[in-house]
Parts: sequence; structure tokens; C-alpha cells
Amino acid sequence: MNKLNNYKKLGKSEIEVSPVSFGCMSLGADQAQNEYLLRQAFEQGINFFDTADLYQKGENEKSVGKALKNIRKQVIIASKVGNQWRPDGSGWDWNPTKAYILQAVEKSLQRLQTDYLDLYLLHGGTLNDPIDETIEAFELLKEQGKIREYGISSIRPNVIREYVKRSHIASVMMQYSLLDRRPEETCLDLLQENQISVLARGSLAQGLLAGKTPKEYLSYSSLEVEKMAKAVAQSTNQNINAAAVAVKYVLGNAAVTTAVLGIRTEAQLKDALQVLHTSPLPTETRQDLARVLPPNIYDQHR
Repeated sequence: MNKLNNYKKLGKSEIEVSPVSFGCMSLGADQAQNEYLLRQAFEQGINFFDTADLYQKGENEKSVGKALKNIRKQVIIASKVGNQWRPDGSGWDWNPTKAYILQAVEKSLQRLQTDYLDLYLLHGGTLNDPIDETIEAFELLKEQGKIREYGISSIRPNVIREYVKRSHIASVMMQYSLLDRRPEETCLDLLQENQISVLARGSLAQGLLAGKTPKEYLSYSSLEVEKMAKAVAQSTNQNINAAAVAVKYVLGNAAVTTAVLGIRTEAQLKDALQVLHTSPLPTETRQDLARVLPPNIYDQHR
């Protein structure tokens, strides 16, 4: 692997991750294609791969495990827990209990063909959860060596604050983009102060910042979305396209350790690698982009 010098530590841990990580959720059913993309990403500097037991009912973990088995010690694998499939497969229910987490991790390890996870994330979370019990489960798994670090995937400031207060989370995965700047209000500063890594997802806002037809997004009208997409397009140059500009904006926030990009095609991998191998956005460009629209804020779960 072409290891770059801009890898960052995950929280206070010794784990180092690439500034762009491979979101495996988008992978299809073609194992040969999946292996090609995952190995190409690894060869060119991406060392962090994110999956979940929920994706394709566990088939995603199986595909990733098979592809990365021979280089397991050289990669960082994250998976997620908390969504329990119903026996009839009709959907899933939220289950953040200790008993379920301890049972689910065994199945994830089996599917990923590994005896440990580098990072295990709670795949959601509410204030009604048995939070202390959930934390106990993750701490026990750390003691047992089944996981190296744990965190949560959440966009809820009130839930994030509880985990910051009560646990030793290494990271929080959250949606963050030029069209979703809600984390800038309080979450990013709080996490940075506590040396907890932000794993940013949704940096392209469903592709709206990378050329998709404008439509309403969160509190923004389609006209506002179009205005932001144009500003992003105008910030490109011969080295960096619109997708890379949008992701670079997110990575320009000091709280963000890595941008998790969903990859299922060679074109998407190429975009991800462009982000990885080009310079940060100039501060002035970031400031200009931030001024295009008034930032949105959380109206729930504050």
C-alpha cells in the first residue's frame, strides 16, 4: 500500500486512518468487482473500510471480509451494531442491549473472517436507550480483545453529548456536508475538545454537490441547492473536480478525521483517490463556500 503521510489517529487511540475511507454499503453483488475496488483502494492509500451487519443482511460484511482477508493486518475495519433483522426478514428493530451486542459481534467477526474489529460503532442511538449497558458491552469487548475501539453513528447532539460524558468513544460517525452544516453548530467543537474523531458521511449530499439534478435537501430549496452546487463547481481546477471540492470542505474542519465515501464504481473510486492525493482547499475557498448559504441547524434532538 502507498501509505501517505497525512493519516490521522482515531481519537486518542493508536489506530491511524486515511483521510478518505471506503464506505462499503454501496458495494453490489459482484464479488470479483468488489474485490477489485477494495484492493485498488488499499493499493493507493485507503486503509479504512466501513461496513455494518445491517447492509445486505450481512452479505456486505462477508464480501468485505473475503476481499481483505489476505491483508487483514494492514487494514482498519469498522462495522456497526444495533439494528436486529426480524426472523422473517421483513425489516429490523432497534436493539442496543448488552446481550444483543455481545451476540451480534460474534456473527460480524465470523462474516468478516477476522478475530477482531478495529472499530465497532453503535448504528444509531436515542436518549431512551440503556446507554450505560450499551457502553458496558463495548468496554467488555475491548477487554476481550474482540474490538480495539468503539464509537457511535449518530446525528443527535443530545445523544452524542451523553456518550462524550459517559464513555470512552474514539469516534462519532455523522452526516456533514456543505448542505448539512448542522454539526458545525456544537458537535464538531465538542468532539474536537474531547479528542474524539469525526467520521464524516454524506459529504456529497446524495450527489447534489457533484452534478446531480438539484432538488430540495433538508431545509434548503432546490434553488439554494443549485446555488451551492454552482459555487462548488466554480471552485474546481484541472486537479480537482466538484466531488473532491465538496469532500475537501468537510476535511478542512479540524474535528474531521476521515470522510467515509460510498464507493461502488471505478469512477467513484477515482473521485475518492483524487481527494486523497490532492492538497487541502485553501482557507479562503472554504470561507467563500461557507458564505454561499446560511448554515442549517438542528431543530430536533438538541
